[in-house]
Parts: sequence; C-alpha cells; structure tokens
Amino acid sequence: VFSKIFSHEALESYLPKIQLVIKDTLRAWSSNPESINVYHEAQKLTFRMAIRVLLGFRIPDEELGRLFEVYQQFVENVFSLPVDLPFSGYRRGIRARETLQKGLEKAIQEKLQNTQGKDYADALDILIESGKEHGKELTMQELKDGTLELIFAAYATTASASTSLIMQLLKHPRVLEKLREELRSKGILHNGCICEGSLRLDNINGLQYLDCVIKEVLRLFTPISGGYRTVLQTFELDGFQIPKGWSVMYSIRDTHDTAPVFKDVDVFDPDRFGQGRSEDKDGRFHYLPFGGGVRPCLGKHLAKLFLKALAIELASTSRFELATRTFPRITLVPVVHPVDGLKVKFFGLDSNQNEILTGTDAMLGATV
Repeated sequence: VFSKIFSHEALESYLPKIQLVIKDTLRAWSSNPESINVYHEAQKLTFRMAIRVLLGFRIPDEELGRLFEVYQQFVENVFSLPVDLPFSGYRRGIRARETLQKGLEKAIQEKLQNTQGKDYADALDILIESGKEHGKELTMQELKDGTLELIFAAYATTASASTSLIMQLLKHPRVLEKLREELRSKGILHNGCICEGSLRLDNINGLQYLDCVIKEVLRLFTPISGGYRTVLQTFELDGFQIPKGWSVMYSIRDTHDTAPVFKDVDVFDPDRFGQGRSEDKDGRFHYLPFGGGVRPCLGKHLAKLFLKALAIELASTSRFELATRTFPRITLVPVVHPVDGLKVKFFGLDSNQNEILTGTDAMLGATV
C-alpha cells in the first residue's frame, strides 16, 4: 500500500499542492518584519504538508494550529520512559495521542462524506482504495493509525532536513547562485520568476546540481542517527559472532563520517556527487540517509521531492539572511537541529529580484 502512496504517479499529483504550501509559507515568512525560528516554522510547514497534501484534510487554519500543538506534545513525549504516572511524559503523550486521534477521526469522517471538488488523489485516498481492492474496507481505527503514521513519517525528519538546507544555503552563497544558474539554464527561472508549467516531476528530477545539493545536506546532516534490524542469520563482524534473532542498531551518521569514499567529510561540497566524482556510487552501504537493506524509508522520494521544491522556491523567490551574529551549534537529539532553531530574516522578491517592501517600508520610502 505504501509503495503506491509514494509512486511516481502519486508524487506527480502531490507536487502542485506541495508547491502551493511552500509558496504560502515563504510568503508568510517574508511578510514577517521580525526574524523567524526556521526549525519551528519548518515543523509547521511539514505538518501542514502532511495534513493538506497527503491526507487532503480541509481543516481551518485555527484548528490546524491547535492540532499542530497537540501533535508536538505527542512527538515530544513519544520516546518517554513507559512509566504510567499522572504527571509523566508517557501519560502526557498518551493524552495527546487520544486528543489527536479525535481530531483526525473528525477530519476523516468529513473527508469520507465530502468527495466533491477534488482535483487529485491524496495518500489517504490511495490507502482507502487499496483496502477496497483487497476486499477489506479499513476500519476507522486502521484509518486513524495509518493517518498518524503518514504524518509522523513526513514531519520531524523533513523539518530537520529543511532547516539544514536553509542553513547551508546561508553559509554557502555560491551554492545558492549555482542553483539559480541551473534553474535559468533549464528554463525554469526567467527574469527572477518561475516559468509557468516548468515545474513538473521529470523536470525537477532532471536538475542534477539540485540533486547534488540535497544529497550533500542529507549526508552531512542526516536527520536520524541510525536504525534497528533483526539478525536473520548468524554472522561474524571483526571477530565477534552476532547470533541469529538479535536486534542490532546500525549508525547512519558514523557510516557517513567514516566511509572511505567521501573526501574531506566535514566539508559541505555538493560537487562530490557530481558526474566527475560520484562519491556515492562506490559501494552499496557508504551513503544511506534513508536507511539500507530491504527496508529503507518508504517516504524517501516524497522527502527528496519536498526538499527540492523548497530549494527551488528559496532560490527563485526569496532573499534571506542570518539574524544572529554567528551560526548556532547543532544538536543531534531527537533529530538534527540548531539549538536556537536558526533565526533568519526573510525578504520577498518581486519578478525583478528586488526586495518586496512591507507596507511600513513602502510608506517610509514614499515620504523620503
């Protein structure tokens, strides 16, 4: 079922909605006279993307904001120790999950009743139809669980990678300009605006330097540190025997840091993935930001598409600058993110790549 949800056809249908959510968000960031907390706002953005694009819920903004706060409570406490005491994180997480599921049930029921005016199939549609194809109509509980899983998959890791992307574009203006050059050369960016109809899935997948930038963000700032697997067959590693049936953890971050194929591992260098070097092509398990083996991350194509769409919008329609004197320290728990969330001031651009003035600025300019 989940492979259908993230198929080429499904991604093609999500793309216009993803672009719309990103455009609206960047417009809001640019109209804010103050700097924004990128990590916190990226969490809101990816949550909105999951709700609107993947699930097709038509939830009013105010209610969406409340749902986001409850979801944050759930995520913050989901990894708490399972100690069921009145004021424990575990109990708070359970309560948040119950509130969240009530809100999701209401949204699912409204969606099932209102099928008019839809112009694309979302992931929840595919989930429901797939159940019917297999002769099993999904129960409300199964739909709620599937919905929560889709939100969880789209939320924290994508927000982390989005924040890392923005930070690296701030640190490396030459990379941002090279991105703009590629967009111009491919007929996507012209006179400072995105050409209408140019952002189709195949066009985006054909942007080689953009692909290198996203790969390098995910190599250097992999959102999660590793994953778990069950040993299917006893094997030996460095003289130690690992028995069948054991649970083992593999480290993505350590693999990227120590893989011999990567030169100058601490340097942000998208060209390492270019045709001349192709550092990710040598060996199966040197580069694995989405995990490896038979069970990699199912949503990896959606995550990469979202990050590419975000990078294109940032390169085309925004100017942004760091609002603090220095770049913040990075923490790795629960996912990679800057300790202060990354404070950035955004300025919108008009079609001539000039900054769009806010109302106050425009009035000041008129009186000078």
